[in-house]
Amino acid sequence: MAVSSAVSTTQAAVIGDAAPSFALSGPQGAVSLDAIRARGEWTYLDFWASWCGPCKQSFPWMNEMHAKYGGKGLRIVAVSVDTRTQDAEKFLASNLASFTIAYDTSGDTPRRYAVKAMPTSLLIDPAGRVVLVHAGFKTEDRAALEDAIRNALSRTAK
Repeated sequence: MAVSSAVSTTQAAVIGDAAPSFALSGPQGAVSLDAIRARGEWTYLDFWASWCGPCKQSFPWMNEMHAKYGGKGLRIVAVSVDTRTQDAEKFLASNLASFTIAYDTSGDTPRRYAVKAMPTSLLIDPAGRVVLVHAGFKTEDRAALEDAIRNALSRTAK
């Protein structure tokens, strides 16, 4: 059992796989994938770091997605992989976030998601399955990512 568990967490960033649960802290309090799922929300999970140039570009876009789709069943959670919370807080002082922020100074969550690039984003359905994995962030990625979010939300629209 332990072997299969280790294998599945190593490959968690594969479309169709179950997203590993996590419980982290952040400036707004506790952040838990299980709690988001319990509310029936889609999760746009973004792993970022204070030293990451493309992460600075992604934050305004995630603010825009939060404003457009936050009330329609999308929860954006951005997990800092910085080893020092102070580095993340300094980044956030100049890169405001209207969405949920979490800190993982141990690096456990990005390891379990097999994150290899910054930023890396995943779209997770309300059942906890990974439906999209995207590494990096460029201006030309914005439309395709928003289309993926819009299409996903339309599958569960009431």
